Amino acid sequence: MFVARRRPKGVLEIGLAAVTAAATGRTEHAPTAADYPDHVVRRITFRAGGELGWRISALTTPRERTAPWKIVVVTGAPSWAEYWAPALAALPQDREMVVVDRPGYAGSEPIEYVGDIRLQARALAPLLEAKPGQKVLLVGQSYGAAIATLMAAGAKPGRLGGLVLLSGYFGHSGPTADFLLKTGSRLLKLIPRDLRHAVLEVSNQPQQLDGVRAALTRLRVPVHVIHGDRDDFAPIEIAEALVAETRSRRPVRFQKAPGADHFLNDGPVDVLLAALEDCIPPSRPRLTWPSWPKIAWPWSRIQPSAAG
Repeated sequence: MFVARRRPKGVLEIGLAAVTAAATGRTEHAPTAADYPDHVVRRITFRAGGELGWRISALTTPRERTAPWKIVVVTGAPSWAEYWAPALAALPQDREMVVVDRPGYAGSEPIEYVGDIRLQARALAPLLEAKPGQKVLLVGQSYGAAIATLMAAGAKPGRLGGLVLLSGYFGHSGPTADFLLKTGSRLLKLIPRDLRHAVLEVSNQPQQLDGVRAALTRLRVPVHVIHGDRDDFAPIEIAEALVAETRSRRPVRFQKAPGADHFLNDGPVDVLLAALEDCIPPSRPRLTWPSWPKIAWPWSRIQPSAAG
């Protein structure tokens, strides 16, 4: 049993933690390695796709054996994988998870703001690589939902098993997000880099969404939308409208999370993991050959004579 320290929550706590981390040069508000052993939750880096050359930071769950499903999480804005650490630690051994710090955040390169969601999708494409016999469930959280959709549209056939839009943000802010955006815009030169990048990303997202909607209609894999009915960052009505308006190759499944707000990964871990597990199709039973009745051949009844 691993018990992590309490991570900052709420606008004021996270803002203060971001300032403190920036002042001390940390990329995590509280180092994940201090809470979980390396064989449970591990920090890794990988080279960005699209010949971009960036080093991208992520948290993952090491496994001795290949898990049949790899869950890839593209986080929101700001993009901090550390807030998924409890879910990573609680994941069963037959599942693998990778949660990424997107380009321009935490320990990921570049230092500069990357506002083009198509560029981010290219950079994160290596996350969709899978081992032989392994399927990928791609999860886009909040701002990451649009990026994950573009990643899914560009995935190699047969590798991706499903797309989950978790508390997806698609250009329309709820009252809390709207307040934070307006406040952050006024203080843009004073707030830490990660918060500044988040304000810029969300402010410049709406004009990029036509390509995301078009990508949704082309997807051949199952698409699942999970949204809290008390989300005051990304209103649930926008998610419901997206599902109703999308004419995709397969029906989009919509799941309402009663009583949940925007940050489903801050709720009970077992509820979050159960919701993701519902997006994975049940494994097919292995084919077994029928057992034939044993035949008593005539010579099997001959008893060997005793040596005289």
